[in-house]
Amino acid sequence: MTAPDETALPIPSANTTAAHASVAMMERLANGIGSRASVTVVYGEPVTAAGVTVIPVAKVGFGFGGGTGSEAGAAKAGDGGGGGGKASARPCGFIEIKNGSATYKPLRNPWLDALVPLAALVAGTAVPGLARRLAERRLK
Repeated sequence: MTAPDETALPIPSANTTAAHASVAMMERLANGIGSRASVTVVYGEPVTAAGVTVIPVAKVGFGFGGGTGSEAGAAKAGDGGGGGGKASARPCGFIEIKNGSATYKPLRNPWLDALVPLAALVAGTAVPGLARRLAERRLK
């Protein structure tokens, strides 16, 4: 078992309102994820082999949201709270360092590489026929 993180906020007691508990939860989430966010999340650890160094590159995003409630009615029985967060990372390329020169090489989507030329071919074939038909209609 690991020692508790001294920077983490304490877990709210049972007497804490839901609104205060949700704020404390969001602060704990932000502190936890924020303490792990570093340049190595976007730029991975470099790998060197045969005189070439490769540094992976990713797009990283974080988001948080929260809400609170309110008292309602004569009994003031209403309460509420909630929150959540999301983090995502998607590889987008790598930096190659070879012979003293650094080059960024994006990761390409093979489907996109095939679909763009195919769409251009279809458009190049279909557009002249459509233009002829429209011109014939205008002449009638």
